[in-house]
Amino acid sequence: MGKITGFLEYDRKTAQEQPCEARIQHWDAFHPVQSESEIRDQAARCMNCGIPFCHAGVTWRGAGSGCTIGNLIPEWNHLVFKGHYEEAFRRLEKTNPLHEFTSRVCPALCEGACTAGLNGDPVAIREIERFLSDMAWEKGWVVPRPPKTRIDKSVAIVGSGPSGLTAAHILNQRGFSVTVFEKSEEPGGLLMFGIPNMKLPKELVRKRVDIFRQEGIKFVCGTDVGKDMPVSELDRFDAVVLCGGAGQPRDLSVTGRNLPGVRFAVPFLAEATRRVLAGETEDKPLAGHRVVVIGGGDTGNDCVATSIRMGADNVMQLEIMPPLPNERADSNPWPRWPFVLKTDYGQQEAIWLYGRDPRTFEITAVSIIGDETNGVNAIETAQVEWVTNERGRVPKQIEATRQKHAATDVLIAMGFVGAETYLPEAMNLTLDRNSYMTTRAGVFAAGDMRTGQSLVVRAEADAKRAAEEVERYLTK
Repeated sequence: MGKITGFLEYDRKTAQEQPCEARIQHWDAFHPVQSESEIRDQAARCMNCGIPFCHAGVTWRGAGSGCTIGNLIPEWNHLVFKGHYEEAFRRLEKTNPLHEFTSRVCPALCEGACTAGLNGDPVAIREIERFLSDMAWEKGWVVPRPPKTRIDKSVAIVGSGPSGLTAAHILNQRGFSVTVFEKSEEPGGLLMFGIPNMKLPKELVRKRVDIFRQEGIKFVCGTDVGKDMPVSELDRFDAVVLCGGAGQPRDLSVTGRNLPGVRFAVPFLAEATRRVLAGETEDKPLAGHRVVVIGGGDTGNDCVATSIRMGADNVMQLEIMPPLPNERADSNPWPRWPFVLKTDYGQQEAIWLYGRDPRTFEITAVSIIGDETNGVNAIETAQVEWVTNERGRVPKQIEATRQKHAATDVLIAMGFVGAETYLPEAMNLTLDRNSYMTTRAGVFAAGDMRTGQSLVVRAEADAKRAAEEVERYLTK
């Protein structure tokens, strides 16, 4: 695929992002699409390898390898290199109905398994995908395609994140009548209210939902099934798919946890997105504030970037784990996902603004200090060392390293323990990670609701398989 000698002739190249000093002044996307000639050169680097690990989508030695949804990457790389852009897009669309999202927020598991990356830099697959997706929207290749025939069966989807949207799309295309219930005021789940606008523009979420509406999918928003709506109303559907996100954040158990100013990350990010959607971007609600983000993952990084745009005087990020190596460890060989240290966009912005990396590794919060009237005024931390005992490898506080830091806001971004349980409990069923059907006939689960917290692309892949199970159930 591509040009036979392309990987020897062209270096990997990604688009030049807008400088930190400019992008922190706004909430818009700052990673542009490369030019047509640049993208064709990048596609030319595809190696025509005998076994394209990039679209394998397997788990090997406990880590993902390749595209989970099976994108036909070598095929559309070749077509891009040849300049057959619409045909390349049709190859992409065949496996990925949410390409405008994955081309922006997926960590690109495909690139970690690219053969060119074995002894060099992988093909810039995500950049090529974004080029195709943006071109498709610009040229009108993304159009509603309602099913030609309808089956007299109905399906309820609870949750409109990546798994809910994927399941709804597939089942609607199969001819079933699909209704999606969403507890927020707009569809999209965490795509809309969990990922910042500069990382995933909300106009793209709205455009995709509008296409799905035109294809016949019905969206019912502002309805939290199991709270606002009794679960008995789902009985009128022939099948139900539970696609709620990982809504139970991992909490922090320290003194001062309940002080004003201590918040979970996702509600904080959702509030910021609502301000952007309302056009309230000029004021700086965190001006004069000192923010501490607890958690070093993607959500923590989003909190850093969001806090900066909201005017924070200082942002500090605590990560209990040690830093990853700068290069692949021997225990992390290709084609597994490379677990290496990265400095993401929010951390880059903090380095530019504050003159230092906001992250401190192998550190934990000991207590949060303040009062009910004035809220948080400091946080106490301690470094940790990782030791092995009967419970395995655990962190141990180093008492001599205790230190207080001025703080006004503490954002808890420590990951999630799973989906909310009130809906399965109200429906008197249990979920099974080894099955898409729950213990109640006709009720299925997909995405984070079934597997726990994961990536957008994995939620999409899980929903594909769940939709197949629903179709088999309804047509047997």
